[in-house]
Amino acid sequence: MLKRRLFTPGPVPVPERVRLAMAPEIIHHRAPDFIPIFQHCKEGLQRIFQTEQPVLIFAASGTGAMNASVSNLLSPGDHALVVRGGKFGERWQEICDAYCVRTTCIDVEWGQAVDPARVGEALDANPDVKAVYLTASETSTCVRHPVREVVQAVRAREGERLVVVDGITAVGVYDIPMDAWDIDALVSGSQKAFMLPPGLAFLGLSPRAWRFQESATCPRFYFDVAAERSALEGDQTAWTPAVSLLMGLEEALKIILDEQGLEGTWRRTEALAHATREAMRALGLELYAPDAPSPAATAVVVPEGIDGPALRKLLKDELGFTTADGQGKAKGKIFRLAHLGYFDAFDTIAAVAAVEIALARLGYEFKTGEGVRTAVELLRDHA
Repeated sequence: MLKRRLFTPGPVPVPERVRLAMAPEIIHHRAPDFIPIFQHCKEGLQRIFQTEQPVLIFAASGTGAMNASVSNLLSPGDHALVVRGGKFGERWQEICDAYCVRTTCIDVEWGQAVDPARVGEALDANPDVKAVYLTASETSTCVRHPVREVVQAVRAREGERLVVVDGITAVGVYDIPMDAWDIDALVSGSQKAFMLPPGLAFLGLSPRAWRFQESATCPRFYFDVAAERSALEGDQTAWTPAVSLLMGLEEALKIILDEQGLEGTWRRTEALAHATREAMRALGLELYAPDAPSPAATAVVVPEGIDGPALRKLLKDELGFTTADGQGKAKGKIFRLAHLGYFDAFDTIAAVAAVEIALARLGYEFKTGEGVRTAVELLRDHA
């Protein structure tokens, strides 16, 4: 019997106790017994986002909250600055296009992080920009962008502008404090660090963003943040919520906040990421994002002479490890191993061993066990 292990950066494995929390008989979302569940979710999300502001909850993928971060904050014809360094940076521009928001794009080489100075230069050249859109952790390349420094570059310029951040594989993964860093809109999703199935999107908005919302004229209906904030004040959502997922979220928040602790979760994730990166280097493999790696996942360049799809197929079909392919221009050229969410030291060591076995079967030459030895040495205090 082949045991299956999911190592993609979303969806991630769901803990058994979270699955069980979603299994009881469904309850009605307008009934009194739903209220305490929703209250716990509201409070826990604020703690993870590190904000005093309400965090809105949509029944959607994270892209739904990204959509809301354009349609509710800007008007057709407004000018936005978009940092594009991967598929999800590109998504910001695509959403802006859908709402007739003009864009100036900063194109960043895939595998590299944006230089905050480029953001400042682009704002100097385009002083009418009303919002800057960027990705904290670019899942397609496994790059961590310098969000805090980008915000500082924006605030150093005259005029009031929004900074909108896709934190879908950043929130709950590492420290990204919404209020302390003066982020105006921060997005995340359930299938990442929250250890849930896909289906919930989260959005925190600053007081500045709420002011922009008052004059924004892009059309919206389902993703209406004003309607959601009004409902949230009454411990409800504007539309029918994903009740079972919220029951699971309540349990997942207990694990993250009350048992592991948020800082403990960050430390564990970073330890797994560091061990994986060093293990891959020990095997002579190249990292796709060596200079600014995200702790959410590690992108590894498929070595010369090895077929990328064949490597991932062997890992999945014969060894039981589902890894993520590259996207866009990186498709077939890299494979990605996740660290965010429900992973521990032994999961990571096993994944490194699986990569060694798969590479050996495909004829790649390396010193057997060197990756596993490296991972064990780095994780022995985290087991």
